[in-house]
Amino acid sequence: MSLLPLESNPEVMNKFIHLLGVPDKWNIVDVYGLDPDALAFVPRPVLALILLFPCSDKFYEYAKQEADQIKEKGQTVVEDIFYMKQYVSNACGSIALIHSVANNAERLELENGMFSKILDDSKNLTPEQRGEMLMNMNSNSDAYKLITAHQELAMEGQTEVNPNEKVNHHFVALVQKGGYLYELDGRKDFPINHGATTDDSFLEDAAKVCKEFIKRDSEDVNFTIMALTQSY
Repeated sequence: MSLLPLESNPEVMNKFIHLLGVPDKWNIVDVYGLDPDALAFVPRPVLALILLFPCSDKFYEYAKQEADQIKEKGQTVVEDIFYMKQYVSNACGSIALIHSVANNAERLELENGMFSKILDDSKNLTPEQRGEMLMNMNSNSDAYKLITAHQELAMEGQTEVNPNEKVNHHFVALVQKGGYLYELDGRKDFPINHGATTDDSFLEDAAKVCKEFIKRDSEDVNFTIMALTQSY
């Protein structure tokens, strides 16, 4: 199963999260730089960062090394983190938004509706079973409504969508849960713990993780960063 890719466009992303039941006071905004001066312009509080990056050989090599090291040494993953696997091609944009919203549902004061029901239904499922929800759906399911919204919004971006074009970029979410900063990528075996963080330091700590992604592929300029934040 394959979808049209979502564009890294705050307008499109905001339509999606508001369809999920996120109140209008919360929005996705562009992050124009990772230095302190640029981060100072990002409205606070920031609940998540969404990173779009190129899927290069360097990325895959590092991801394998990272996974092997975690399997050997272990890591802390809090029990209440919401994590789902990605089995649907080009669904990474929606899954990054789902990870961002699901892990902040209480703080966002998520409205009752399609997505809150999906969260309730998947609360006790494994990451694999959550990913399969988007594969094994019927036309009356909430998962089907979510996928339909993805497809419709993918057509609204500023870039012409070619369904046959190979997509070489990927979205991941960075969230704070239980005092730790996690990278949530549905194509990986598990969440990646990037160390301790707080509500106050989350943006700066997550920016450091983004810098590491960019540093590993410094010859590529196709990186985009957005924040889930409160607008006033």
